[in-house]
Amino acid sequence: MTQKDTEMENVDATAPPEASSSAPNGTAPAQKKDEKDKKDEEELSEEDQQLKSELEMLVERLKEEDTNLYKPSLEALKNFIRTSTSSMTAVPKPLKFLRPHYPELTALYDKWPVGELQNALADVLSVLGMTYADNNKRDSLRYRLLAPSEEIGNWGHEYVRHLALEIGEEHTARVEQEQPFDELMGLALQIVPFFLKHNAEADAVDLLLELEAIEKLPPFVDKDTYARVCLYMVSCVNLLPPPDDMAFLRTAYQIYLSQGKLTQAMAIAIRLDDHESMRAVFSATDDVLVHKQLAFILAHQQIWLSLENEEVQECLSNSRLSEYFLFLAKELNIMDPKVPEDIYKSHLEHTRAVPDAAHVDSAKQNLASSFVNSFVNAGFGKDKLMIVDDEASSWVYKNKDAGMLSATAGIAQILLWNVEQGLQDLDKYMYSSEEYIKAGSLLGIGIVNASVHDESDPALALLSEYVENRSVPLRISAIMGLGLSYAGSQRQDIFNLLQPLIADTSFSMQIASLAALSLGLVFVGSCNADITEVILQTLMERDETQLSDKWGRFMSLGLGLLYMGKQDAADVIIETLKAIEHPIGRNTNVLVDICSYAGTGNVLKIQNLLHLCIEKAEAEPKEGEEASSQKADDLFQGYAVLGIAIIAMGEDIGSEMVLRQFGHLMHYGEGSIRRAVPLAMGLISASNPQMKVFDTLSRYSHDSDLDVAVNAIFAMGLVGAGTNNARLAQLLRQLASYYSKEANSLFMVRIAQGLLHLGKGTMTLSPFNTERQILSSVSLAGILAVLVSLIDASSFVLDTAHYLLYFLTPSIHPRFLITLDTDLKPIQVNVRVGQAVDTVGQAGKPKTITGWVTHSTPVLLGHGERAELEDDEYVALSSTLEGLVILKKNENKIEAE
Repeated sequence: MTQKDTEMENVDATAPPEASSSAPNGTAPAQKKDEKDKKDEEELSEEDQQLKSELEMLVERLKEEDTNLYKPSLEALKNFIRTSTSSMTAVPKPLKFLRPHYPELTALYDKWPVGELQNALADVLSVLGMTYADNNKRDSLRYRLLAPSEEIGNWGHEYVRHLALEIGEEHTARVEQEQPFDELMGLALQIVPFFLKHNAEADAVDLLLELEAIEKLPPFVDKDTYARVCLYMVSCVNLLPPPDDMAFLRTAYQIYLSQGKLTQAMAIAIRLDDHESMRAVFSATDDVLVHKQLAFILAHQQIWLSLENEEVQECLSNSRLSEYFLFLAKELNIMDPKVPEDIYKSHLEHTRAVPDAAHVDSAKQNLASSFVNSFVNAGFGKDKLMIVDDEASSWVYKNKDAGMLSATAGIAQILLWNVEQGLQDLDKYMYSSEEYIKAGSLLGIGIVNASVHDESDPALALLSEYVENRSVPLRISAIMGLGLSYAGSQRQDIFNLLQPLIADTSFSMQIASLAALSLGLVFVGSCNADITEVILQTLMERDETQLSDKWGRFMSLGLGLLYMGKQDAADVIIETLKAIEHPIGRNTNVLVDICSYAGTGNVLKIQNLLHLCIEKAEAEPKEGEEASSQKADDLFQGYAVLGIAIIAMGEDIGSEMVLRQFGHLMHYGEGSIRRAVPLAMGLISASNPQMKVFDTLSRYSHDSDLDVAVNAIFAMGLVGAGTNNARLAQLLRQLASYYSKEANSLFMVRIAQGLLHLGKGTMTLSPFNTERQILSSVSLAGILAVLVSLIDASSFVLDTAHYLLYFLTPSIHPRFLITLDTDLKPIQVNVRVGQAVDTVGQAGKPKTITGWVTHSTPVLLGHGERAELEDDEYVALSSTLEGLVILKKNENKIEAE
């Protein structure tokens, strides 16, 4: 015998008996299955065997001719099933044993006469139908509709969930076939209370969403379930298509209002941008303290309403914002002014050998220092460079031409929100013989009034007379100043003042476009038909030379801002713009589209914008044509890149995804796309210095294309704005060394350093607030104005239009939490501050923050941080501890023994 034969014999000897007996045509597996079934039958415990026998006996009784046996048999079957489905850890044994008899029982149903017994059988068949759910007949639902019952919940949670699933499928099928579905709705409204009672709020919401009847939810919600229901609904909004997203918000608003949770209702009303709903929240209570808290919330969004109570109106006007901010500064001991050198830390820069000439004051670097000084000391009311009686004017004169304008306006930035002091300090510059200094003071009036409303309207009184001035710098400054002062106010008198500048085609494109942009800021998100008409009219009437002007982009943006967040309300405008043959038509089209879907996370829009970014062939010049003539034509691609960030920024997963897309666009994109990518990255994580973002931007800041590098540097400032991030500060110092001989790049490094230390690290440029629930249209509009100019930085910010950087002013907010007593005076209480935790759909009462540290108010809140009161001594009138929060003594406090 060979070695091989011996090995085979050994293998056969060790093989199990069933494997070695090879049956032809694959009968062995079948035989094994039969054996397994027999084995299972044999393995049934005595108790299970008895249950199986009893169930089979009951089924047999139903087949007999004696009808008297039917009712007790059905009751017994129901009892067996109910007791086993009440807690579902495995497949209930009665369902398992009855499954083989299901076809027989359904046949019986068809034979039995209509009546009580048939309904009772349908009741049982509906539950047994779960075991036959894979036949796509939706038997559970079918038999449930044939046997209506008030006690659906008695069959257990799993059955109700299964029924809800089949209702959704059936509804979809009936809608497609245009059949009525009233009976489905009736059944769903029986299931919803069961879900809410058994901690399945998400299932209740999902069921009504399937039936497109979410507005029927509020009557079923009570004080125990509203919080979890609304939290789930609000979290779903970014993932829903229109009009479901708005329907969810309106339903959550109704629930909060009915439960007396007014600050939450106000947050939803702000997201809906519905002034009537905001007024309804005020009308829901007579408590003046609550009115004041609601007014603080509205003031943070820069929403203007007229209210009867003067004290409440004062809270809404933000008139004490400067006072509260300076209180924070004193408590944090950061009142001492800083000079630009404190930020630059030139002694730490590893500068290469530079000739002495580089150390001499240059106008460009003085201008950079003016910006840095005004950003760093913003809101503190004093500095060491400009607001010094003897030397104030001397620093302004160290700048030249438009530099004087920006330097003078910087004084207002330092006095931000302090209207009285600001106007007083700017007054002396109003009478300057130097045109640019006077223009700077006019822009300064707008800056100092930003976010603050004064009944006497000093900004309107002082600036309106310069709107028609012959001097271009004075006129431009007055127009910009009005836009900054009244951003979000929707004041008709501002429209009356600026509208003629857009309509009259004899005015230069610069003046008309800035007037359109200012009106866009004032009427942001209002869909104002009059302004829309004026802008469209002038775009159609102006000649090609005017439309090709570099300033035209701000007219396009002004139109886009009117439709901020309004989604399909802009469709008609987008169609109208297609009639304009000049490239500005397409550019405006994209801007309006991206603004209208800002913060929605709409995936289809992002896909459309990515398609725009890959349109290469059309943008390439033909043979014999100059490449430069295409520059205006591909501007829409830069806007498309910004649009991807604007749309995705409202939703965290979308933000993560588009950061990866930006890498591809940077690698393969054309010039205008590559210039816009760093700006888009900066926007999507404004004042949120994520290492992966600013490390990528740091890489782009050394790009061979200086336009890309400059934008990456600015984006680094935007990402770190107001955070004092040490790693970013180090990277910017290295860039200052690297670009020490490149004036424009160095200028932008300084701007980025100023933004990084904005308000000495107490402020933010993030357009999101109220635990990132609300996107402030005014804040986003301000940032967008600057980013649109930076797509072609060398023509604007790096040229003579650096004053456009002050459009950031409406976006600047303190990131404080200040607790106030009932007299609106600051009080100190202990709060825990930690990273916010997503608690949507979690069981019980989960912790809402993690890794917290206890502080005494006032405190600064970083990106993604949330605060909670440490104990129950006080009750906060606001649902979110952010900004200005009024506390009152807790009357129900449980005293410790």
